[in-house]
Amino acid sequence: MPIRQDDNRPSRRFGLINLVLIGFGVLLLFSNFLPNPANQVPRVPYSLFIDEVNGDNVRRAYITSDQIRYELKEAPAEGSPTVLATTPIFDMELPQRLEQHGVEFAAAPPQKPNIFTTILSWVVPPLIFILVLQFFARRSGMGGAQGALSFTKSKAKVYVPDEESRVTFADVAGVDEAKAELTEIVDFLKKPERYAAIGARIPKGVLLVGPPGTGKTLLSKAVAGEAGVPFFIISGSEFVELFVGAGAARVRDLFEEAKKKAPCIIFIDELDAIGKSRGGSMGIVGGNDEREQTLNQLLTEMDGFSGKDKPVIVLAATNQPETLDAALLRPGRFDRQVLVDRPDLSGRRTILEIYAKKVKLAEGVDLDRIAQATAGFAGADLANLVNEAALLAARVNRTAVEQGDLNEAIERVVAGLEKKSRVLQADEKKVVAYHEVGHAIVGHLMPGGSKVAKISIVPRGMSALGYTLQLPTEERFLNSKEDLEGQIATLLGGRSAEEVVFGAVTTGAANDLQRATDIAEQMVGTYGMSETLGPLAYDKQGGSRFLGGPSNPRRVVSDATAQAIDREVRGLVDRAHDRALAILHHNRDLLERISQEILAKEVIEGDELKGLLAESVLPAEAQLVA
Repeated sequence: MPIRQDDNRPSRRFGLINLVLIGFGVLLLFSNFLPNPANQVPRVPYSLFIDEVNGDNVRRAYITSDQIRYELKEAPAEGSPTVLATTPIFDMELPQRLEQHGVEFAAAPPQKPNIFTTILSWVVPPLIFILVLQFFARRSGMGGAQGALSFTKSKAKVYVPDEESRVTFADVAGVDEAKAELTEIVDFLKKPERYAAIGARIPKGVLLVGPPGTGKTLLSKAVAGEAGVPFFIISGSEFVELFVGAGAARVRDLFEEAKKKAPCIIFIDELDAIGKSRGGSMGIVGGNDEREQTLNQLLTEMDGFSGKDKPVIVLAATNQPETLDAALLRPGRFDRQVLVDRPDLSGRRTILEIYAKKVKLAEGVDLDRIAQATAGFAGADLANLVNEAALLAARVNRTAVEQGDLNEAIERVVAGLEKKSRVLQADEKKVVAYHEVGHAIVGHLMPGGSKVAKISIVPRGMSALGYTLQLPTEERFLNSKEDLEGQIATLLGGRSAEEVVFGAVTTGAANDLQRATDIAEQMVGTYGMSETLGPLAYDKQGGSRFLGGPSNPRRVVSDATAQAIDREVRGLVDRAHDRALAILHHNRDLLERISQEILAKEVIEGDELKGLLAESVLPAEAQLVA
């Protein structure tokens, strides 16, 4: 659409007036520094002034704190000035000296005010202030939200997808339920009369919740691409500024702009930045008044706008829904919460296909195997996985991404980069080898939906001196008590192997012990899997739902109950430890053989590893310990 060019003659006239005013101000400013002929009096040394006084040649003197101006009775020479000035010094005898020699002296009369100085002091400061204010105001008007005085303007960007960058629901996979919910929103924006005919009201707000990287922002862009309506994007952190009231003003401005372009969609990313509960955990009002005022304004605006013909729908995304204010989640504001969870097996397969189209894949690449090996990966993790595989292929000058590149990318994402420069001592390398083989043998014999796919003693990441890679064989959403006990035994398999072979332990099992203890505490305190304590929950469920973090704090319990919990946790770990020891003692020869093999090769995987682990046997005493 062509842009109409308005007549800019008033603007030019206004600019000319500004130039005249600026020139006048500069002239007045410099006029104060120009020399004044009336004030040009020759200065002489103070000693010459005293000599003139002692010689009775001074008629009168005017004394100030910084100058003594005196008039001579006779000029010393033809054409010499009769009025001179000197700089005074601390002389207590000067008044007596002037009296003795008949000099008429007094304080200097006040100078007449300079008209230019008066105008300068009264006119120029307001003039400069007006010009500066006008300059910034004009920049604000010309630059929109870029202006210096536009901190109360909304910083929302209007997303206008073109044919190349347009995102649709076809570009989003693994979240079919969320897509179905948002398809209804798109349908209402396209055909609102169909819903209005039977009295249906579309939700004013839709909250997308889920772990990071699952595609909440991508889903919102797909809604914009499908609906074909104006789409305002802003982050929650952009509302809150240093200036008091700026956040609330930006909320008002955002909704005013949205009403002008309705029907439209407002997308607020990271809603928890402004939407956190206004009451603390102890019922105390929070201290960030600016954020609370911004939240109050958002609540008011979501209640205030309406209209069936031109609706405004608010989409928001957060991965901390448990921290949001209850008033924000009530019906009439965010009526609907849509879970955008990590994809299942078929969802991961579809996501891999979408991102694999953007790279060159070699013949025979099996994406099903990659989808099976990436349980728990979010959409962003899978996108990063494909990109890492492409980088690995390009690094060795391959023209296509092969299966090995994708497998290596999985290990890079899970375990970190290989640290080939980290050289282990011979005895350390031997300990790491037995440690990892212990994990592998115990993990292979434990029940569950995972299998050992690779053993490596090549250091990776920040602290891993070796690793045992277990990949899931099936999609599982529930774990039994036996499965969890098997996981603890597998985690303790490395430390147990050190005890069996060397009779001592090292610091290499620190992370294994932490994870094993966490599982045991959850079994007792969260899942109620203790026969002694019964089906009770002793952990508080107050942590973040999607961001993970430290384990939940324990409820207030009696000392006897706390001791019983500790005994149960210790018992679970001890039984798993004994089980791992029994397995490794029974398979001592296999432990030695695989360890020597990996010391020579550093990496064992595939059919070779599968054949070696197939020789392991679960002893009867390990079954009894379980």
